[in-house]
Amino acid sequence: MAFNNVNFYEILGVETDATSVQIKCAYRKLARKYHPDLNKEKNAIDTFKKITSAYETLSDSQKRKNYDIINGIFKQEKPTPTPIPTPAPKEAPKPTTKKESKEFNPLKTLKYWQTKLKKQKHTKELHKPQKGENITTDIKISPEEVITGSKRIINILTTQTCPNCFGRKFINGGKCNNCNGTGEISKRKRITVTIPKGIKDGAKLRLKGEGASGKNGGANGDLYINVKVETKTKYHFDKLNIYYNVPITPFEAALGEEIKIPSFDGTIKLKLPPNTCSGQKFRIANQGIKKNGKIGDLIITVSIEFSHDLSDDEIKLYKELKNLSKDDVRKNFINEN
Repeated sequence: MAFNNVNFYEILGVETDATSVQIKCAYRKLARKYHPDLNKEKNAIDTFKKITSAYETLSDSQKRKNYDIINGIFKQEKPTPTPIPTPAPKEAPKPTTKKESKEFNPLKTLKYWQTKLKKQKHTKELHKPQKGENITTDIKISPEEVITGSKRIINILTTQTCPNCFGRKFINGGKCNNCNGTGEISKRKRITVTIPKGIKDGAKLRLKGEGASGKNGGANGDLYINVKVETKTKYHFDKLNIYYNVPITPFEAALGEEIKIPSFDGTIKLKLPPNTCSGQKFRIANQGIKKNGKIGDLIITVSIEFSHDLSDDEIKLYKELKNLSKDDVRKNFINEN
């Protein structure tokens, strides 16, 4: 019975004294029968992996020797006919030297088995399930996406277990051509990412299992997305409040006017009072970011802007206003001269 109840000779269907040619022929025959591309039975993949593991060990003379020692498999040599001895003249017996005597050395034997067990443990570690590596990427979103939320499609470069050799690195006794013997292939993957409402600049999203593929049946790694919000915009945020800069005309500021402001949910009407000043702020309640049952406000700052392409009639009216105006807007400034 082999170690861990796995008998590589029984799996390949050969005797313990089979030659390397017999082992190779048996492996090829079974590999063609149970290869997942040809055999669609449920247990074909597991059977193929067992066949491959058995061949990997028995086709290597050193690995096969270690396997036989650990599993107590000893090969009996065929007896050779013993020739009839002819009488010879008696000679005096030779003294036995130290080199000719083979004494049992317990220390040497102990070191031998320690080395074997260490190699066996290392082999188990190599075949132990390992989680795939995590992948990190960055995305930049607009303030509109912060408020309304959105979905983004991103492309990432990840690694996957080779579908041809199933991560074994070789196939049919040779190096896998599909992965060049690495057991893995690189692949670009498109992933849809949901951007939640009210996300903050610098937040990190985690998509479980969207990282690199695991090894030896281990779980996939995770994908981490660093979120950055664009700052060069007319919007900015402070907790749940939205701050919005809106330009108005001189006559809207002087006379007062109801203006329409585009928002993320349509338009908002704002009633400007007469004599509105540039830089004046207006707060509209419950029009900010909604999160965890709370709603912020929309805070609008107006700035008076003039057209850079005035008509002749507009210039004429401004001249008349200049002549009519008696107000000195700089009367409170200190004259330094």
